[in-house]
Amino acid sequence: MGGVIELVVLMLIIAIFAFAPLGYFIYMYTMKNGEPFGDTEPHGDSDSALLRTVSKAILMVRGKLGKS
Repeated sequence: MGGVIELVVLMLIIAIFAFAPLGYFIYMYTMKNGEPFGDTEPHGDSDSALLRTVSKAILMVRGKLGKS
């Protein structure tokens, strides 16, 4: 019987560590009035370094394919 209790305790500890990030996200989501990442733009068309880099890469590939 002692083995079963030890297994249950071990499983509870693993579950706590596994679901802690989810609990933290829910906590932060409720603290900021439904904005989990702060004040972000809802439309998502703001310019960023990543978007510029990907845009340049796509244009470069299109240019190379068009020249072939």
